[in-house]
Amino acid sequence: MAFSAHLGEPVLADGEPLGSAQAAVIMLHGRGARPESILSLAAELPREGIAYLAPTATGSTWYPHSFLQPLERNEPYLSAALQAVDGLIAHVAAQGIAHERIALLGFSQGACLALEYAARNARRYGAVIGLSGGLIGPDGSLRENAGDFDGTPVFLGCSDIDFHIPKARVEESADVLRRMGADVRVRLYPGMAHTVNEDELGVVQLLVEALLPE
Repeated sequence: MAFSAHLGEPVLADGEPLGSAQAAVIMLHGRGARPESILSLAAELPREGIAYLAPTATGSTWYPHSFLQPLERNEPYLSAALQAVDGLIAHVAAQGIAHERIALLGFSQGACLALEYAARNARRYGAVIGLSGGLIGPDGSLRENAGDFDGTPVFLGCSDIDFHIPKARVEESADVLRRMGADVRVRLYPGMAHTVNEDELGVVQLLVEALLPE
């Protein structure tokens, strides 16, 4: 039987029901957390017309080791996580929501997963938001992927001293995504803990508002 971690796990929803929504935000939680934690951010974001969807990682972990480890160390869990994101995006698109109105948002391990998925599946998204995260792989291994983001807005926010997410990885990830055609903004916050701050929420609010048609 094929490996199937994460598949079949519940997807929590908030905001506009998907069937009537004009846009969607897929929200990926961090290691050791639950979808309720990342979905709580939806209370701070625009509600009307936007569906918020938060999938569940099996055992509250998308993949077992640090995102800086060799890719094979996190298999087959990483591939299963990427497949779960892909399936959810396909489900949203099947409801009539164009990729240009779908945003990927993640925190910590979820941010790494969101960015890695986007880099491996580059196209015009509504937004890609990585809060305390970076592309996955050991130092010196980040690679160019096929595809073009076609101006997709990308926001990377992180502490400059985050124990889990090296500042250099955030900056390197930004460079890779820019070369793939993304419109990338990076904000590194001096001395911040491993958390989400009000400034980041303000940026996210604007990006989510922009998902809706004028």
